[in-house]
Amino acid sequence: MTVPTLYGLPHCDSCKKALAWLQQHAIAHVVVDYRAAPLNAAQLTAAAAVIGWARLINRASTTWRQLSETDKSAADAAAWLELIQRHPTLVRRPLLIDGAHVAAGFDAPGYAAHFLQDTHSA
Repeated sequence: MTVPTLYGLPHCDSCKKALAWLQQHAIAHVVVDYRAAPLNAAQLTAAAAVIGWARLINRASTTWRQLSETDKSAADAAAWLELIQRHPTLVRRPLLIDGAHVAAGFDAPGYAAHFLQDTHSA
């Protein structure tokens, strides 16, 4: 069994909500400061394979709005990886990785569906 990892930033409101949710539901987890330890290319590619680059990239961020139209039109995984390498804050936060499960952004019903799915069965 893996321990879920929450990649985020200490002052991010969405990250704080996700962390509070995990703590409230007594779910063991690891928190990684994304600026101090960003995901590597293999991890980003694996996450994108599950949720897609469109969901992985935070298009509402200030960083995104400041990009050139050329950067915003990345056409393949290599282009997205290069863009994230230059601008790590483009990754939507928090990014939750729990084995094969990946979730970008905080969504309480989504977290409940993933973590509490066995609570109401039987």
